[in-house]
Amino acid sequence: MANLPRELYTAAQVRQFDQRAIEVMGVDSYGLMLRAGQAAFSSLRNRWPFAQRVLIVCGAGNNGGDGLVVARLAHDSGLDVSVVLLADANKFTGAAANAWRDYRAASGVVSDNLAGALAQAEVVVDAIFGIGLDRPVKDNEYAAIKSVNDSRRPILALDIPSGLHADRGVALGIAVNATLTLSFIALKQGLFTGQARHHCGEVRLADLGVPAQVLAETQATALRFGVADIRGHLAPRSRVAHKGDNGFVAVLGGDEGMAGAACLAGMAAARAGAGWVCVATQPAHVAVVVAQQPELLCRGVTQRSDVQAIVARADVIAVGPGLGKSAWSQLLWNCAYDTATPLIVDADALNLLAVDPARRDNWILTPHPGEAARLLQCDVASIEQDRYAAVTALQQRYGGVCVLKGAGTLIANGRDPIVVIETGNPGMASGGMGDVLTGVIAALLAQGLSLSAAANVGAALHGAAGDAAAVDGERGMLASDLLPKIRRLVNAAP
Repeated sequence: MANLPRELYTAAQVRQFDQRAIEVMGVDSYGLMLRAGQAAFSSLRNRWPFAQRVLIVCGAGNNGGDGLVVARLAHDSGLDVSVVLLADANKFTGAAANAWRDYRAASGVVSDNLAGALAQAEVVVDAIFGIGLDRPVKDNEYAAIKSVNDSRRPILALDIPSGLHADRGVALGIAVNATLTLSFIALKQGLFTGQARHHCGEVRLADLGVPAQVLAETQATALRFGVADIRGHLAPRSRVAHKGDNGFVAVLGGDEGMAGAACLAGMAAARAGAGWVCVATQPAHVAVVVAQQPELLCRGVTQRSDVQAIVARADVIAVGPGLGKSAWSQLLWNCAYDTATPLIVDADALNLLAVDPARRDNWILTPHPGEAARLLQCDVASIEQDRYAAVTALQQRYGGVCVLKGAGTLIANGRDPIVVIETGNPGMASGGMGDVLTGVIAALLAQGLSLSAAANVGAALHGAAGDAAAVDGERGMLASDLLPKIRRLVNAAP
């Protein structure tokens, strides 16, 4: 996805682009459909150059019309083409009706045996639903998508995997599991977060020759952020730098039995470049933390004065890893909140915040969907049904910068388009990963990055470190496996 544009848009915006393109380019809607079909056919041949038997599964709308153009081009090039219509051909209107007419005029045939066509196909083209779908998939369309998925054939999805919501990235009951998704005109925001990460496969863009000025008239709703975007945020250090120049991070956490979480956050902050890192934890954990990473300062704290002595020195406070919900936990949370120091709020600190909500401008919240649900007083399903709406609501309610973790992490600051993190993989679904992210973000903030930059760069670095660790396999990946990768990435960033 390195060559894709950063800008992402809603389905409504893309439909406006479609209309503006027709006006600016002087083509009709069928002319634009022909361009989409040609781009899709070219992608098909480039990706699967030796495939001879192609199945195109078409719905009744314009997405089906795109598929019929692909079918005609494939037929004309001598491929063995099967077309399965999931609706009466009489329902085609406008450009799609023209595509149907031209396919039939080229002696294109239609099959009513999806199972038989799937058995013979080497590649399937998904042209069932486009970006306008906003209802649950059911009946014969549901059955068709399930059959296509169960066939395990490689799938080219036109514009969006059918069944996926273009704005929310959620499957509407079921969605095609595409191998390659070819998005038309502009990238849709729903292709890059949540369930979309499972359904889209590789994403490519065919702009169909639409002039850049058409898109420039509208602000993107979201921006992709990956490894390449990190460059420039971490300048080379001065040759006379000392540790005081690189910030003091205080990590507050590690209640009984949870020393590892606070230790991981501290280690990550150190590896991400913080000058000083102090872990304030239960006294019984001090020896464990120091033995694990002797470069960390570690203090056992039981009284308010103990905590205040540490946070008074800090440039950034990371509160929450292994914090727990005891009276001791509440003490640490209160001491952190009562300062004017920038905060990274994670884990049980988020749960304590949910009990007594507050808003401030100089903190970064890093909830996973379960914590987000508690902060918004809803269920996890509601968060995952619309992650863009959830991260926006979190930022509006609590202020600062919100990092909604998960596949396609989303970051909102209340001013700019939402940032979608591209890095990361399923191997990172293991304990301690969030603690490492907290430490990385805290270190970047301590080194002078803004709240938004620290969140964006930190999340991208964290995911990239996970991707580097996944070279040895996703299963069995540990949070500590990311630490040496983080050091390498923060030094490669410029």
